[in-house]
Amino acid sequence: MILSKKIRLKPNKTQEQKLWKSAGTARFIYNWTLEKQEGNYKLGNKFISDNDLRKEITILKKIELNWLNEVSNNVAKQAVKDACNAYKSFFEKLAKKPRFKSRKNKASFYNDTSKLKFKQNLVLIEKVGWIRCNEGIINQKFYNPRVSFDGKYWYLSVGIKQESKKVELTNEVVGIDLGIKDTAIISNGKKYKNINKKVNIKKTKKRLKRLQKQVSRKYEMNKEGRRYHKTANIVKLEKKIRLLHRRLANIRLNYNHQITTEIVRAKPSQIVIEDLNIKGMIKNRHLSKAIAEQCLHQFTQLLTYKCELYGIKLVKADRWFPSSKTCSKCGCVKLTLKLSDRVYKCNECGSEIDRDLNAAINLSNYKCS
Repeated sequence: MILSKKIRLKPNKTQEQKLWKSAGTARFIYNWTLEKQEGNYKLGNKFISDNDLRKEITILKKIELNWLNEVSNNVAKQAVKDACNAYKSFFEKLAKKPRFKSRKNKASFYNDTSKLKFKQNLVLIEKVGWIRCNEGIINQKFYNPRVSFDGKYWYLSVGIKQESKKVELTNEVVGIDLGIKDTAIISNGKKYKNINKKVNIKKTKKRLKRLQKQVSRKYEMNKEGRRYHKTANIVKLEKKIRLLHRRLANIRLNYNHQITTEIVRAKPSQIVIEDLNIKGMIKNRHLSKAIAEQCLHQFTQLLTYKCELYGIKLVKADRWFPSSKTCSKCGCVKLTLKLSDRVYKCNECGSEIDRDLNAAINLSNYKCS
């Protein structure tokens, strides 16, 4: 399997300007390609191949877009390929319709594998130069190198092939119930609390709310008719807001990594989780924010690749499997169970158990059809 490795870059001011140029070029070419494909589709013509679009860019470089020569040729080539692949995936119903990229989107661009070189704590990026980094030399073969900016630091991410670990597994089957009250409840009784209820998250969210109110007031103060005038102070506050969003995302990602690693290192032979309809769950206006903050899809993604790495079988229970409504002792299904009922009381055997733990035990007993 291929795992990604992120290396933090430490560019100087000149190098950072060149990185921004490359990221801007990738965004411009991506949008240009989408515009071409959409215009061509409206006229009823066939899909334009990425080879034809690349040839057109080569001609435009000599006539109109001379500034494209200031960045690596591979940045524009890959941006065309990415846009064409996104458009194909949309028509094959594998993904949503691709959107035009804004400056607010994550800045990133591709670097050619053959032209990326490493020295001791130095990385060579084409048309940027040798940049200091916090890693040594990568001796392994790597794939799809991408340079990106996360709002604070520049990173180089590469894919590295890694063999699955040969681990002796136990005979234990683990069921995991994901929720809002607690992030994860394991069938063995262990609970992982909701990270969003912890003090550091609450303080960060409170500060974020205060800064957002400040920005809103400043926009109203500097309103010119129907237009809003962005001052230097607004730019400063918006940067602080972006950094707080980044901090919250990193805390949640780190917590999900800790949970999934701890579950996998217990070495169960099989893990069973629910096949949640997260897109449908977010439509509930009362719970949408709480569900989004739990990062349930991210949790599933992390658990999936870690199970593959350790050789653990991961099973997704059927979406309509009544894990919460079924009694874990007698198997009776209680159809009248409400979301507010936090304790499961069986009408047949009279057993009382925590609703989420009951669901986790039922998942551990789940049998694939």
